[in-house]
Amino acid sequence: MKRVLTYGTYDLLHYGHIRLLKRARELGDYLIVAISTDEFNAIKGKKAYHDYGTRKEMLEAVRYVDLVIPEETWEQKINDVTKYQVDVVVMGSDWEGNEKFEALRDYCEVVYLDRTEGVSTSKIKKELNLQPPKDNVNQLPEEEK
Repeated sequence: MKRVLTYGTYDLLHYGHIRLLKRARELGDYLIVAISTDEFNAIKGKKAYHDYGTRKEMLEAVRYVDLVIPEETWEQKINDVTKYQVDVVVMGSDWEGNEKFEALRDYCEVVYLDRTEGVSTSKIKKELNLQPPKDNVNQLPEEEK
């Protein structure tokens, strides 16, 4: 069995995410997705619209995904590759050449896939004028007054 692993935040699941997951799954028989926890996102200076549990549940519902695990640190990648017997790590092409992933070449194959043009979580948040969650409840855009 060929195992594939990818990492990401996967906030506001969109067509670009689905396309990346589908192409990653096509590289093997079993797809593992490590999603950044809320605490790790804070370390990276990122704020997801949906909390970790919601993002995990959404990814578990995607037919290309076999297992969802937490990404809690930058340093866990080699451990993930060995623990889950990963053959291929797949990332978006914007990570190409990054030492965090290039270092995995001693343990497995590393593949970078092109991102889907014209779609990104940042763009969606901006265009929808999404407000950050309040009291752990996701909010609709505030009406203009």
